[in-house]
Amino acid sequence: MKITDIRLGMLTIPLKTPFKTALRTVQQIEDVVVMIETDTGHIGYGEAPATAVITGDIHGSIIDAIKSVIKPKLLGQQIADLNHIIRLIQGAIMKNYSAKAAVEMAVYDLFAQLYQAPLYKILGGGVPKITTDITISVDYIDKMVADSLSAIDRGFETLKVKVGKDIGVDIERVKAIYAAVAGKALIRLDANQGWTAKEAVYALRKLEDSGVRLELVEQPVKAYDLEGLKYITERVHTPVMADESSFGPREVIELIKMRAADIINIKLMKTGGIANAIKIADICSFYDMQCMIGCMLEGSISVAAAVHVAVAKSDVITKIDLDGPSLCAFDPVRSSVNFNDADITIGNAPGLGITAIDGLIMLP
Repeated sequence: MKITDIRLGMLTIPLKTPFKTALRTVQQIEDVVVMIETDTGHIGYGEAPATAVITGDIHGSIIDAIKSVIKPKLLGQQIADLNHIIRLIQGAIMKNYSAKAAVEMAVYDLFAQLYQAPLYKILGGGVPKITTDITISVDYIDKMVADSLSAIDRGFETLKVKVGKDIGVDIERVKAIYAAVAGKALIRLDANQGWTAKEAVYALRKLEDSGVRLELVEQPVKAYDLEGLKYITERVHTPVMADESSFGPREVIELIKMRAADIINIKLMKTGGIANAIKIADICSFYDMQCMIGCMLEGSISVAAAVHVAVAKSDVITKIDLDGPSLCAFDPVRSSVNFNDADITIGNAPGLGITAIDGLIMLP
């Protein structure tokens, strides 16, 4: 199975409701779709969103990195030589993690198709069913409470609540949601780098003292502020998770050495793909540190790849935040991964099992 061409398309999917964080507001998903074609007729699929405020990637940079730099290195390569192809992708260009991730997941899709097995089995096996949380966007308190109760009615048992805009209002937001859902759902707090270290300690102690029990708090301070992250971790009972502070294996090792966080959030768009995500999971497993696997605002192609990784590494990836498809008004992708609100299951089709993508607009 040899790579003969790499084609790109754009996929736009409206969201059910606007996605609001401390960093941005988004109305729809707009992703670059990668299709790697082979001499056997097999096609591998990958996907990447533009997330300028987190990874620095925009559609133009993703498209140009793939077309101008990565594609020429991969044409003619044999899919069976997986490790060599991964090195070519990762060494082709500095950073550009989302572009690398989209291409790499398409290569892994083909590698699993080559051996006629679902990707998770190629990565190590596991039980092909996981349960995700759902994001509650930052908004007025009454709206966030209503959204939380609606999510519970849909079967979600874990809520990821966005905060980070106003410390005083954030505390009241969380108290109100906790009072409404206590005993019905767990709460994860995501501050999206919106607090200072001292604000985070103040807010979390206030919540802890008032009886609010959080499963974790995600990235309360700026990505570069590892000392601030450590400061918080040492002073609160709530487990602290590093997200934007942790892109690849090197950052994870540094966070572990500093004891700056309790949990690591793995995202394929930060790691540059599946290979580094697996390395991070293995590093964390060695140090008995739990991981979450999450996603940006992504459609079900790239989220499906993350689902396969989560299943294969379920011993260390114990928390799932793969709600991108659940936030969409509809899913235009037909594949062997079934997203049914909180429940995600994988079928038996080889690779990612993608058979059709409705509404895909091919790029020249």
